Formats: sequence, C-alpha cells, structure tokens
Amino acid sequence: MPFLHIRLAGRTLTDGERLHLQDEATRLAVTLLGKRAEATAVLVEGTPIADWTIGARRQKVAGHFEILISEGTNTAEEKARFITAAYALLEETLGAHLDPVTYVVIRDIAMDSWGYGGQTQESRRVAVAA
Repeated sequence: MPFLHIRLAGRTLTDGERLHLQDEATRLAVTLLGKRAEATAVLVEGTPIADWTIGARRQKVAGHFEILISEGTNTAEEKARFITAAYALLEETLGAHLDPVTYVVIRDIAMDSWGYGGQTQESRRVAVAA
C-alpha cells in the first residue's frame, strides 16, 4: 500500500503527461517493490519554480519523488533500484535541466502507524497470518 507524492516545478503537465507519470510511478512500485497496484495512491502536485532552489541557485525545473511503504517489506537492493528508476522518470518528465541534486525518498513506516480503509497495515498482516 504505497503512497507516492511527486512534486514538480518549472513545467506544467498536460492531463496526458500527468496520467503517464501516475501510471509509471505505479508501475515502478509494482514491478520494483512488489506492491499491489490496486492499493497504490499517487499524488502529483505542481509548485512555482520561484519557490525552489538547489544550493541557493534558482532552477529551470525541479522535482521531488517520495514514496511511503510499510517498514520491512523491501530490501536495500529493491529500494536502490526504485530510486534509480524514479529519478529516471523525473528526468524523463522534466528534461535535461533537472539537477542531479533531485531527491527520491523512500519512507519506511511502521505497520502499526498507517493504513487505509480504517485498518492499520499491522492489523491486515495479522489477519492474513491467522
């Protein structure tokens, strides 16, 4: 049950580009981290480029890609592959001016600290194990 939050600046996406980004982000979560597509949520937000600097320098484009996953569900190697692929997706979306200091963040959340449908991930895990 990942939640992906992608922030972009300096480029306004068409509806088709936004849908492509959401579809590709979901595909990466499914293929690289083994997550279920039907439980994957993706939020894409835009922010003014004037609000974003790197090294106190203005940017032409900028992005940030964050994913929340349940703690202990992925290996370091899986996460490394995901970070590489997510950065490539941002680069594909934003173009050649994307600064290498563009972060992809994987947040491991304890299973008893989040959930959906009114149930924690821990309660789901326990129910499946029973």
